[in-house]
Amino acid sequence: MKHFLHSRFAQLALLPYIGKWLVIASVVAGLAGSASAFFLLVLDHATAWRDTHRWIVWLVPVAGFGVGLVYHLVGKPVDGGNNLIIDEIHDPQKVIPLRMVPLVLGGTVVSHLFGASVGREGKAVQMGSALADQLTQLFRIGPDDRRVLLMTGMSAGFAAVFGTSLAGAVFGLEVLTIGRMRYGALFPCIVASIVADQACLAWGVHHIHYAIGQIVPIGFWSMAAVVVAGILFGLVGMVFAVSAHRVSAAVKRLIAYAPLRPTAGGIVIAIAVWSLDAYQYIGLGIPDIVRSFQEPMAPWDFLGKLLFTVTSLGTGFKGGEVTPLFYIGATLGNALAPVLHLPFAMLAGIGFVAVFAGAANTPIATTLMAIELFGPEIGPFAAVGCVTAYLFSGHAGIYHAQRIGFGKRGRHQGAVPEHLRLADLAHFHAQQRDSAPAASGGVAASVDVGSAR
Repeated sequence: MKHFLHSRFAQLALLPYIGKWLVIASVVAGLAGSASAFFLLVLDHATAWRDTHRWIVWLVPVAGFGVGLVYHLVGKPVDGGNNLIIDEIHDPQKVIPLRMVPLVLGGTVVSHLFGASVGREGKAVQMGSALADQLTQLFRIGPDDRRVLLMTGMSAGFAAVFGTSLAGAVFGLEVLTIGRMRYGALFPCIVASIVADQACLAWGVHHIHYAIGQIVPIGFWSMAAVVVAGILFGLVGMVFAVSAHRVSAAVKRLIAYAPLRPTAGGIVIAIAVWSLDAYQYIGLGIPDIVRSFQEPMAPWDFLGKLLFTVTSLGTGFKGGEVTPLFYIGATLGNALAPVLHLPFAMLAGIGFVAVFAGAANTPIATTLMAIELFGPEIGPFAAVGCVTAYLFSGHAGIYHAQRIGFGKRGRHQGAVPEHLRLADLAHFHAQQRDSAPAASGGVAASVDVGSAR
């Protein structure tokens, strides 16, 4: 009887928790959804203006210098972007400055207006988290709850900008640590995602719907074809992530003055767009993503978008990575469809989410995204494609502040320590390589001594 009463009281004790996070997550979602709605409306106008004034691409170096100068003067505390938020969740230090909101909004809109190839979701996630963090002092939130608060901001921003509530909720949990999720934040993240999406819709923002059409029956050959495609999607996601980081590091070494980095990148972009007539590879590329579900595309479109996006982000233009990854995945899937004997719209849809799954290490969120965007029939194929891409992208990722919680192939897959940042992985492997010869020499010496005896 005592055990029964105790269990009942324990359930009742959850009510204050539910009530607290229902209120806080709803406030966060209202702020994030409204900010995302404003951001998307302004971004649509900027994109439409650029499309009708193509000459503006020649001014992208000037825009790059302007964005770089503003961040150099007042934006250094928030220049880490999504990685700053992930680091704050893992190791809370100080409230994210509110200046992140206008800086990321303005920087991203300017980048799109003049023709950089960048996305939009990263800035919505950053705005959501920065706005959420302003509630820390208002609600007297402690370090543990502040982690959850920032996660709700990430989920709300992601859900609002794409219209995918379930994927947004899981993204805020899954993106932090490879192989682990903090389920204690699940309820706040779900509430924040749903309310943020509804808030964005209430402002009159509507999201693009993609028509998949035919979905082939589940069978050995169809699943095998998706596995093959998933391997390629994962490798391309890995190439994107590694290339973006390496270009960024190389540009920082070569150009000391930060505002000149996007200036140089803008010169490269403007010349490449003009000489190759490659206007389709700048901006979000939504029209081409839609076309990849409707008709065959050029087989090199994915590579063109990858190169333009890596150049834009690597040289310091502001924007997200996810929508360009959608473009890369959808056009690559479209190109692979005839080879793998699958409907091009179906494989474009799988590629749309799977390349992102590999680059961001978020296979569950992307599978849910596929179901929300394309319908439940594609779910099994999307799951196979996303998980395969996740495995074959290795321990690379677009978010270098991600931690390694559990290896992709098990705990003993190479003795990668837990909680290591992806940014520190290369240094860890270098240390391993440096210590290997010494260890080998020690073994050889002991064998030689033993033989002499």
